[in-house]
Amino acid sequence: MSANTSTPPVPLDDQLCFAIHSAGMAIQRLYKPMLDEMGLTYPQYLVLNVLWREDGQSVGAIAARLALESSTLTPLLKRLEAAGLLRRTRNPANERQVLIALTDKGRDIRNGAGCLGMALLAASGQGAADLGRLNREMVDLRNAIYSRTGGWDAVAGVAAQDDD
Repeated sequence: MSANTSTPPVPLDDQLCFAIHSAGMAIQRLYKPMLDEMGLTYPQYLVLNVLWREDGQSVGAIAARLALESSTLTPLLKRLEAAGLLRRTRNPANERQVLIALTDKGRDIRNGAGCLGMALLAASGQGAADLGRLNREMVDLRNAIYSRTGGWDAVAGVAAQDDD
């Protein structure tokens, strides 16, 4: 599809993509002081979240779940390993594959992460049901876009092949 140069762009404040982007930035800024106390960045928190749900995943599976490239994820995983939160090991069945497992410290940090959701509820002034509905709507929008454009394997529940 080519851009129609005769139609002016919609003002930024009226663009859904900007509203979603800026809301995401606001949430990350809200989370930052709490994540700082845990010694985590927001992307590190996302990786740990994936592992808290299912430990012992490959780099490729984590990357697919977060819609990232494995090469983007690897330095982040190395920092989490240096912090003692996870272990990276080669899969004995496939030496090209790196498996990621939480350490006890990585599992224990989960207990302190509940404050993030509570802070979002408080700062938004909305109830859990309202934010849950909004989350489902955003997931539906994301999935609809990916289903029409191709892409993110996690939407289809397919883990990417891992060469790391």
